[in-house]
Amino acid sequence: MDNLTPKQIARRSAIKLGVISVITSLIVLFAAEAMQFWYCTIALGVLIEEISYFVIYHAVEDFINQRIKLLYKTISKMKGIGDPQINMDEDVIGKVNKDVMDWASEQIEEITLLRETDSFRKDFIGNLAHELKTPLFNIQGFIMTLIEGGADDPEIREKFLRKAEKNVDRMTGLLEDLDSIYKIESGGLSLDPHPTNIVELCCDIVDSLQKKAEKSNIELSVSDKELYTVLCDVNKIEQVVSNLLVNSINYGNEGGGTRIKFFDMEDKVLIEVSDNGIGIKKKDLMRIYERFYRVDKSRSRDAGGSGLGLAIVKHIIEAHGQNIHVRSTYGQGTTFSFTLQKVTTEVE
Repeated sequence: MDNLTPKQIARRSAIKLGVISVITSLIVLFAAEAMQFWYCTIALGVLIEEISYFVIYHAVEDFINQRIKLLYKTISKMKGIGDPQINMDEDVIGKVNKDVMDWASEQIEEITLLRETDSFRKDFIGNLAHELKTPLFNIQGFIMTLIEGGADDPEIREKFLRKAEKNVDRMTGLLEDLDSIYKIESGGLSLDPHPTNIVELCCDIVDSLQKKAEKSNIELSVSDKELYTVLCDVNKIEQVVSNLLVNSINYGNEGGGTRIKFFDMEDKVLIEVSDNGIGIKKKDLMRIYERFYRVDKSRSRDAGGSGLGLAIVKHIIEAHGQNIHVRSTYGQGTTFSFTLQKVTTEVE
């Protein structure tokens, strides 16, 4: 009786009762030796079949309206739609079952999403509290030392004020990154694209980071002096390249190097930032763009990173309509690559 409508169910049941009544009547006539009235049994069977159909159909309809429609209305109300219309010429049970399963699937997806959101919120608050707590406690310790007499010694005073300033800068960077993430994810990121010589831009960024790289004995270089003009927001792409280079310095090996390469891809330019640093484990590769996720927690915190850099990088590249990729071998190095739209016509 799968996929039958209420009317079909009622009709089939009525026919069975009609057939049973005919057979029963024939048996009675045969026993009474009155088979000449056999045609009466046919008429009786048809009559019983029609009466049975009427009774069964209305019984099924009442059951559906009183029980199933109530359930159906509850689900429809929760889904925010009007009262359901039940058509007795359709497979009501099958339709209700499908709608219930669809509703249940939606609820499971919504509950899963809410759990993930709640888990993300807790992780975010915990990570943010930790990132703010560390520099605040450091600053508090430096100030207490100065208050308790350290300020009288010029050397100690200078040393601790410098350290306090460094931690203030760390907090400022974290708040700026949080502001950037908020603007990006709330749709507030606006791009101002202009034709830009990407090679010259990268050379300028490398020059600005040379002192930081020298402190870690890491060599920064740009491999190609060919002019590639791309369409991009200069400030945002400068932020992308700077973040990738700073990461390569923070996670680089002493005496290592980071190199920026460019590849012509017809209508695009591929930019690669490669280093021979500590690399990233395979289990971490899928999570490096998560906010506050750190591959090497102790090392990155010592370097003063906010844990938001790669998340910002990914959002900026995607805002340009492009993609960023990473490949890495643990212990050998990492390569980040992204594309930008090439400008093929000269701009006056």
